[in-house]
Amino acid sequence: MRVAYGGDDDLEESDLADGWLALARVWLQQAIDARLPEPNAITLATVDADGRPATRTVLCKELSESGVVFYTNYGSAKARHLESTPFASATFPWIGIQRQLTVRGPVTRVSADETAAYWSTRPRGSQLGAWASQQSSPIGSRQDLEQQLADVTDRFENEDVPVPPNWGGLRIAPESVEFWQGRNNRLHNRLVVTASGVERLQP
Repeated sequence: MRVAYGGDDDLEESDLADGWLALARVWLQQAIDARLPEPNAITLATVDADGRPATRTVLCKELSESGVVFYTNYGSAKARHLESTPFASATFPWIGIQRQLTVRGPVTRVSADETAAYWSTRPRGSQLGAWASQQSSPIGSRQDLEQQLADVTDRFENEDVPVPPNWGGLRIAPESVEFWQGRNNRLHNRLVVTASGVERLQP
């Protein structure tokens, strides 16, 4: 399989005159306008305590100057990885518009107030699911998982579902931000933003 890239204007250093976030939001909106599936999905890379990498797809719930925020059970594999090695890389794979955005940097937990504010926007079913699943832990069957959901549904019947005690947000601070744009003949555009400025990389 081979796809030819290119067609729109080249990515230039001047496109970053207003900073990385302004362009990142433009690209995100273009992904939304193009009706790409899950435009806020990111491929999150972490390493375990032995230095072995792991990737998975999660949803970005905040994109700001302070970085990329996603939410998880703090007992999950990715959260445990980030406890031992608090650095991560997250890529928005907007292949449908021939673009990728990668944010790399140190990871910290968001505040309890930020977690509570986001939690209040989640559908009730998603809130119950967060209580039902001991994320990344083994379970005997699908039926066992469904039973755990039934149990917490009964537990919180007729009341608001609180934030689980071991659940919350994690933020990747933008130590480096790379903009990738597909070009013909695989001569892709790559611009990396760091504290030192903007640098163009060969593809």
